[in-house]
Amino acid sequence: MKNKKIPIAKLGKSHGVRGWQRIHLLTDFPEQFTPGATFSSDREDLTIEKIDLKRGLVKIKGIDTPEDAKKITNRQLYTTEEETRKNINLQENEYFWFDIENCEIYENGKKLGRVKEIERADVDYLVINTDESLIKEGYPKRFLIDFKRHVKDVDIENKKIEAQGALDILESLK
Repeated sequence: MKNKKIPIAKLGKSHGVRGWQRIHLLTDFPEQFTPGATFSSDREDLTIEKIDLKRGLVKIKGIDTPEDAKKITNRQLYTTEEETRKNINLQENEYFWFDIENCEIYENGKKLGRVKEIERADVDYLVINTDESLIKEGYPKRFLIDFKRHVKDVDIENKKIEAQGALDILESLK
């Protein structure tokens, strides 16, 4: 699903008299917010005219008054996987969440499950749907692992993650 919409920001309340408004980022890649960048929203495409990330403010093209800004308050801004890959250069050992999701989790050759989603608290946790064979043995249907602490190797091409200590977590939940 290359065209799946990925939420990357939410527009907040208006700020000042010229149509500026708060922007709440939902992404780790703020560099994609540049003047001229266009993002889809819940209703129509919106183009960034100006942005001040230090102050958390954005000016959308065609939004020139507080009243105009109020009309688009609480709108989500979206991008796609394709656009994200085109606009973001990852560093070594960095991954897009959409690449991590649906990877199978293994430890010492034993399949533990599949990544359902990623939850962010103080750290990034992988939510794992436990493999059916382990559920039949009495293990829970889901468990969490800390990405930085428990992930040893990621193979995006083969949708495979090698973990360490994840089996211990699963064992403790049995």
